Amino acid sequence: MRTTQWVCQRCAFALRSSAAGRGQLPRPVQLLSRRYATNDATTATTLPPALLQRARNIAAEHKDLQTTLAEDFDAKAAKRLGDLSRVANALAEWDTARSSLEELNSLISSPDSDKELQALARDELETTHASLANMTNALTASLTPRDPYADMPCLLEIRPGPGGQEGRYFADALFKMYRAYCARVGIRTNIVKYETVDGGETQGGAGSETPLSEAVIEILDTGAYDRFRGEAGMHRVQRVPATETKGRTHTSAVAVWVLPSFPEGGSEAEADFNDPTSDFYIDPKEVRAEKMRAGGAGGQHVNKTESAIRLTHVPTGTVVSIQDSRSQHQNRDKAWQLLRSRVASQRREEREEKAATLRNSVLSKEKITRGDKIRTYNYQQDRCTDHRAGFDVHNLPDVLAGGEVLQKVMDSTKEYLVARDIRALIAEEELIAKEEEAAANGKQNKK
Repeated sequence: MRTTQWVCQRCAFALRSSAAGRGQLPRPVQLLSRRYATNDATTATTLPPALLQRARNIAAEHKDLQTTLAEDFDAKAAKRLGDLSRVANALAEWDTARSSLEELNSLISSPDSDKELQALARDELETTHASLANMTNALTASLTPRDPYADMPCLLEIRPGPGGQEGRYFADALFKMYRAYCARVGIRTNIVKYETVDGGETQGGAGSETPLSEAVIEILDTGAYDRFRGEAGMHRVQRVPATETKGRTHTSAVAVWVLPSFPEGGSEAEADFNDPTSDFYIDPKEVRAEKMRAGGAGGQHVNKTESAIRLTHVPTGTVVSIQDSRSQHQNRDKAWQLLRSRVASQRREEREEKAATLRNSVLSKEKITRGDKIRTYNYQQDRCTDHRAGFDVHNLPDVLAGGEVLQKVMDSTKEYLVARDIRALIAEEELIAKEEEAAANGKQNKK
């Protein structure tokens, strides 16, 4: 069977036109396009009324705050002003580009305009239209709510999923991929936990892979959570294991969690840990602490001193065990840090689930859960596919080495998340507008 030829859209139209002129049917062609489609709200030069009204309300509040701060400085008002500046500035640029486009269209359509001016206006029209589209993208993106944990460091948890021993080997490959990526872009990391399976180092895997039971990487730089939050989910691998004698491809999976993390020792961290309204607050009375003897490789220290710590958060059933250090105190500190992050993530997920159910938005329909397959690494095809963005790249060795190709995949995921947030925002604003309209109609009917 012959494969369909890939050609661009312009060439496809040219082929159809030329073939029709000769009275011949052209060969079947497919249009080459990005596999993931962007929402109309992010590509059009007009905004949905709900979003535009939201932007104008924010700009009005921004103007009022400027007047207030000019008379008397207030720290909270100044912080709020800074938060709103992004939307206000984007709206001002959008309005300017919109006015320029309207002036050009008016000049072109006016019968009294000079011919030379009309020709110049036509030349400027395409550039101005493209500029307005970019401004629309920027304004729409500025309206999306920023993740409350976006500026925080994060914890990257890696655990093997379905697939047996091969899943454990690939978990180690992902662990090394993220460490290599952080080293390449200059991000500081700390290995909180790295536990392997005993006796499996020489049974399979690729290269220097080790069967991994669980690993936790702490990424220390500010904004790490925003950079890596798109990596959370199930990562699928398709390859022929070293122990496979018949050359069959095996499919395994690895689960990756991305949790926000407060830096240790800071006043901000202590304040949140001790604030009952914080997601990170845990009542020590609700935690059961157990001391254990460390297991695995480690020489004379192993199984002789009770340095390992296991913490159980009774209300949620969350369990954390750490035995990496010989110091029981250090293991306890790491266990508490990991427990707070896991419980905070669970509380946030529950809150988002409730909000999504209430507003019945697009977000509730497309929310990524822990069981979703988000990415596939196919060794035979030298391919990495992100299923959310619909983005394919080749050169799999560079992906697993944390190189530029991995960066492209992560960027495509970030574009997808922004587009998803935009759709959720539009749905939420439209829902609010409908509720307000229904309430207004109800008042009129009562009168």
